[in-house]
Amino acid sequence: MQEFPITRAETLKPKPDPKTLVFGKTFTDHMFLMNYETGKGWHNGRIVPYAPLCLEPSAMVFHYAQEVFEGMKAYRSPEGGVQLFRPMDNVRRMNESCERMCIPKLPEETALEGIKALVRLESDWVPSESGTSLYIRPFIIATDPSVGVHASHTYLFCVICCPVGAYYKEGLNPVRIYVENEDVRAVKGGTGYTKCGGNYAASIRASARAEEQGYAQVLWLDGVHRKYIEEVGSMNVMFKLDGEVITPELTGSVLPGITRRSCLELLRDWGITVHERLISAEELFAAAQAGRLEEAWGTGTAAVVSPIGEMGWKDLHVGISGGKIGGLTQKLYDTLTGIQWGTEPDPYGWTVKL
Repeated sequence: MQEFPITRAETLKPKPDPKTLVFGKTFTDHMFLMNYETGKGWHNGRIVPYAPLCLEPSAMVFHYAQEVFEGMKAYRSPEGGVQLFRPMDNVRRMNESCERMCIPKLPEETALEGIKALVRLESDWVPSESGTSLYIRPFIIATDPSVGVHASHTYLFCVICCPVGAYYKEGLNPVRIYVENEDVRAVKGGTGYTKCGGNYAASIRASARAEEQGYAQVLWLDGVHRKYIEEVGSMNVMFKLDGEVITPELTGSVLPGITRRSCLELLRDWGITVHERLISAEELFAAAQAGRLEEAWGTGTAAVVSPIGEMGWKDLHVGISGGKIGGLTQKLYDTLTGIQWGTEPDPYGWTVKL
């Protein structure tokens, strides 16, 4: 186990009420930092008090958006311990994002040990209320003070944490989503398969329009043909159609979600036929109108599994599963969260105890 120097915060923050947690608003006492410099590599991993970062106004991340991030969680088990869910998968996916954004890859074991060390130090922040967890946000930013379009020579890897409750105010109640016809989130050959801020910045306008119409999220279409379903908001999406599960295939513009992968492994182990393929909005809505679309849900670290109860596209509006969570959606949620919180056995070795 790698050890890192720790500078402890002089004053500790009060812990928030776990019953009223708001996602992504309260942060813990410490953060993990590590620097990169060309010729020196990644070095100086350390834990320091959570505080503002000191960056030049000319830092390249501000001007050319050379950055990547991840999202993962720590969970409180019934015995009182803390565990992570598939953390090395997050580190490896972060390195895939780094490769696309021309950022030096992290030493995987060192990065994971840094995350573990921070969570151990902040273990008192991991809530134990049902449905709560400690959200972990690792990210890398380009720090060269330079105005010029090229890869930075220096970077900062930072990990921050925040205790969270439900991602959506609806909780596990089905959400309403709307198919976006105007804006494009990503295209093949671009950065759609990475977790970089530009992908999410490009989604904000459509999300705002959807919210104005009373929808919780946007269902994105592909950027070339403008007809095939890709993602729902910040999550992957799945549909139960005629007893089988369909999810958009990974074409290079869809994020390879870790929760998505976990759901697919569970579904196949349960003997359910799964198709990773292109599915058009036209096909999807025709199936819904014909009563063949049985369930729909989003998958992601933040919400885990989020049932979809209604979809809108152009002038069409269809309900799904009577506006209630479907049986398969519920089973996926219960199984995944059971493994994550340690209330169900983990035959896959997905959890890492701290």
